[in-house]
Amino acid sequence: MTRSALLVLADGRFPAGGHAHSGGAEAAVAAGRIRDAATLEAFCRGRLHTTGLTSAALAAAAAHGHDPAKLDEAADARTPSPALRAAARRLGRQLMRAARAAWPGPELDALAQAFPKGAHQPVVLGTAARSAGLAPLDAGYAVAYETVGGPATAVVRLLGLDPFQATAVLARLAPEMDAVAERAAAAARGPVDELPAASAPLLDITAEAHAGWPVRLFAS
Repeated sequence: MTRSALLVLADGRFPAGGHAHSGGAEAAVAAGRIRDAATLEAFCRGRLHTTGLTSAALAAAAAHGHDPAKLDEAADARTPSPALRAAARRLGRQLMRAARAAWPGPELDALAQAFPKGAHQPVVLGTAARSAGLAPLDAGYAVAYETVGGPATAVVRLLGLDPFQATAVLARLAPEMDAVAERAAAAARGPVDELPAASAPLLDITAEAHAGWPVRLFAS
């Protein structure tokens, strides 16, 4: 196992399509809920401990070797917003292309064949981590970082926020990212139906509204 693969998987330059998504930050900025570094930190913290934990556990379970079909069903059940389900599958499809180029293997091939329109992104990420020789905890870390890194990067573009302040937000959240990744990896050792199902209803509601905007900078 090489931990350097985790750096590749979590790198913002990895061509997985995440740069086109704000993780709900665009809608939050428009509503005035994100205005500065302090409100960005509050938004990221809430996202990390709800949808972030849920996604990290799904990814860790995929890296552990749980049935991807069952995990995809679990992801659907944990994503009530049709707009977010569609976004997760688009991201999964893009991530699959990048992962198969980086770490080709039978498990990614089988997942691509089973879900030609795209599996949920955390399921693909966990399978990619497994193909790269990474552990469930590593998959949890990748998702935890992505959960807060995506909105932080988006807010720099949306508000012109000082990137040093945005990076400081991520640094302050690092211990909580550790805790979420560890909790996700522990949950992955149990049955799929007992994986975390923490939710953020406001993210679901605003995602549906955002999907109908005639003009927007981000896809979600």
